Amino acid sequence: MQFTILGPVEALGPDGSPVALGGPQLRGLLALLALDAGRVVSAGRLIDGLHGDHPPDGAAEALQSQVSRLRRRLRDGGAPDGLVEFTAAGYRLAVDPEDVDVHRFERLTAQARETPDPAVAHELFAEALALWRGPAFDGLADAPSAARLAESHLAAVEDHAEVRLALGHHERLVAELRALTREHPLRERLTGSLMRALTGSGRSAEALAVFAEIRKRLADELGTEPAAELAEAHLAALRGAAPVPARRVPVPLTGLVGRDAELGLLAEALRDSRLVTLTGPGGAGKTRLAVAVAPRRSAEVCFVELAATTDVPRTVLSALGLREQGVLVPGAAPEPADRLAAGLADRPLLLVLDNCEHVVAEVADLVRRLLGECAGLRVLATSREALGLTGERLVPVGALADEAAERLFAERAAAVAPGVVPDPGAVRRICAALDGLPLAIELAAGRLRSMSADDVADRLDEAANALVLKEYAAAAR
Repeated sequence: MQFTILGPVEALGPDGSPVALGGPQLRGLLALLALDAGRVVSAGRLIDGLHGDHPPDGAAEALQSQVSRLRRRLRDGGAPDGLVEFTAAGYRLAVDPEDVDVHRFERLTAQARETPDPAVAHELFAEALALWRGPAFDGLADAPSAARLAESHLAAVEDHAEVRLALGHHERLVAELRALTREHPLRERLTGSLMRALTGSGRSAEALAVFAEIRKRLADELGTEPAAELAEAHLAALRGAAPVPARRVPVPLTGLVGRDAELGLLAEALRDSRLVTLTGPGGAGKTRLAVAVAPRRSAEVCFVELAATTDVPRTVLSALGLREQGVLVPGAAPEPADRLAAGLADRPLLLVLDNCEHVVAEVADLVRRLLGECAGLRVLATSREALGLTGERLVPVGALADEAAERLFAERAAAVAPGVVPDPGAVRRICAALDGLPLAIELAAGRLRSMSADDVADRLDEAANALVLKEYAAAAR
């Protein structure tokens, strides 16, 4: 005979037909005996399983009567005599445990967990789970044992999902796992499997939404953060998602003049070094050089302006579009630097950090960490001083050569005063007074809207006026 307790409690006769067991008390009694098939179950254990903590008066006598009726029902269904044995210690269902579905379930799941072959494990788990036709004991007896079996069933479902993910069944799992996570909304392992199924199906955005939902639920209902396993699934979804476009490099309105040598040196430095810093005084054109060389890189480029901030990590997060994704690093607090390290771990990127001089220490700390953890990252910084990190390649940016400075002035002057040809001698005097600083020269050329080049040169001949213009140019960068 066969016995089923993983769902409706039934006994199947030798010909496979169901035995008429009668009411819930007899079926509950059979379920308790079948749970320990082949072993003696005490009368007290049977009474507790049938009635809980408050058995009725005469429960022992009633149990004897129920056993007698169960024997008769089984015998009528074709069972041999002595199937339910009585001993001094209690009662025993004298059958092979393999004749009871719960014992086959436990054997199959144990074998599935031990096999290293995912395909074999998949077949074993599928066979074991097919034995379930509803809640264990069908609600007839022993709620604690039923709860334990329900947990065993759910653990097997989770293990089976992991095996199926290993076999690449991502798309087929999504609907099933969605239904299970609705039924068990705080079950982190199920949610992690759903996220991996979504990510493997190319639906990383949905996986991130699933994570955000359970993270909020855990915080609201349990006051906890997601465990490491779920956080790892979240990180995998982030890496599988299409990268959020980084802030693009600004497009200059005018061309770069007289910096061919520096551009070549900078391109070479970026090819050979992961950290390059353009150094020089304010107004020397460091930002313009960085803007000019960045688009030549084949990798993605993100431009971050730091002149107006003291919170470097959050500013970089915002520029990279990572702030709203809320990257969670397993085992660590979700600080901005942690989010950056996680979000850039597998992302080839040139990160341009502009105007670092007032936050050199903060930039150095962040760059040191990111370069150490993000293999595909390169950093180009502009600063009046070096970051002071090991491996940093410095590219000094100084004054323009005389010819280049004069050409820059002439080009900018032609833009603001078309048709006016400034006196070459005055142009040389202007560029010399401004020490060849590109931005100061551009600002001086703008004065030609209202005065001649000679007038500008005369005013700049006064050292104080030249100094004011150079300081203004430096402050403007």
